[in-house]
Amino acid sequence: MNSSSLQDRRHFLSATAASLSSLLLSNDAKAKAASPDCASTEHFWYRPMPTGPYIDSQRDHKAFGFGEGKVFLSEDCGKSWPHSAAFEQADHITFSVILKNGNIVFATETKLFLSTDNLQTHREIIVKGLNGEDYLPHSPANPQQPGWYFHPLDGEHCFVVDGIEMLIWGNYCNVIGGPVPVNIYYSTDSGETVKIAYSFGQNPKFQQKVPPMLGNPKNASIARHIHNVTFNPAENAFYACTGDIDRGHGNECHWLRGQYSGLDDEWDWKVIMSVNSNSRFKSGGINFVDGKCYWIADANGPSIANRYDRGIFVCDPKDITDPAKHTLLFNPMFESANMLIQDGVMLATHCAPASTYACGIIYSPDMGKTWAQYDLKEFGPRSGCRIHRKNSDGWFRMDLRKGWIDRAEVLFIKPKE
Repeated sequence: MNSSSLQDRRHFLSATAASLSSLLLSNDAKAKAASPDCASTEHFWYRPMPTGPYIDSQRDHKAFGFGEGKVFLSEDCGKSWPHSAAFEQADHITFSVILKNGNIVFATETKLFLSTDNLQTHREIIVKGLNGEDYLPHSPANPQQPGWYFHPLDGEHCFVVDGIEMLIWGNYCNVIGGPVPVNIYYSTDSGETVKIAYSFGQNPKFQQKVPPMLGNPKNASIARHIHNVTFNPAENAFYACTGDIDRGHGNECHWLRGQYSGLDDEWDWKVIMSVNSNSRFKSGGINFVDGKCYWIADANGPSIANRYDRGIFVCDPKDITDPAKHTLLFNPMFESANMLIQDGVMLATHCAPASTYACGIIYSPDMGKTWAQYDLKEFGPRSGCRIHRKNSDGWFRMDLRKGWIDRAEVLFIKPKE
């Protein structure tokens, strides 16, 4: 199998498969070892989450879930849920993360919470703004549309910076749920304190019809939402990318580079690229591996000569702003903004409304030397997002979204050795 042949050939599951259960590989000892109810492709096993809580995030052997008015914590990769607590707004959870010390940060549309004792208790966290003031959600004109303040599109948000674990993420918003400011948030104390690292300006397109204006009035850069925030340890620098398109008020697609001073608790952000929508810089899934920058393009909008500047790219970080120095590793031919790299595996997903695949998975087992694409059609039209690193049992986890934003199922993928 090579990249040129895979470029022209898609891997579909058997047309005779009527359901996931009919795809079980009962004669495959490795598949049985992976999971008693998993299906298989040439490169990986996969399965939906088991009956029980919606598994919203994972880390090593732990998993955080929610459902039916409760939040849950597992310590065996979701096999059992010994810790739980009543949480009336459980169905409104849009974000969660498990910190290295065991703290759990989770959020609804407008509120952020912290548990430090395996969900025995939890408390609301009030975010601190750019000037240290309490940063409170706006009063929505429509109470049913408060905006998604804390929901991310990417899945990994914890990085070791100067020996300390930092939590950092941006909100993917202004799609459903009402207008909301676009921010990058961070914590250097395991979620005890959460602050704003960067706040975009007031986008005229995504505003409610009554005051206040949403966004940072001192920032001329506007965005619809944030696709990805990540860290490059080689540079001790953070990168973020945003969407979406020039709607007559300026470009919404940017790449930002930021550096953090822990001594002063201050940020220095620079916008290093601003483009319209048909560009490789309308993207997501930024990963830094062995000193190289990898990302996947979400380019759309008006095509240029019937072409879109999209695909999976790699370059030296110093060359990010110079397309002539980028290497195109693979072009899935469809919009994609989610990718995670771990242990040489590159795992990415299609945006279902823009793809001929129902539930498209893009996969390389060898850091981009060879590629395959699979359509997991039995899940229906789904877009994978919020990809989490493998748990202790070796399974990646991702959300499957109806369209590209409404919550549907959870998918687990385990690479074959």
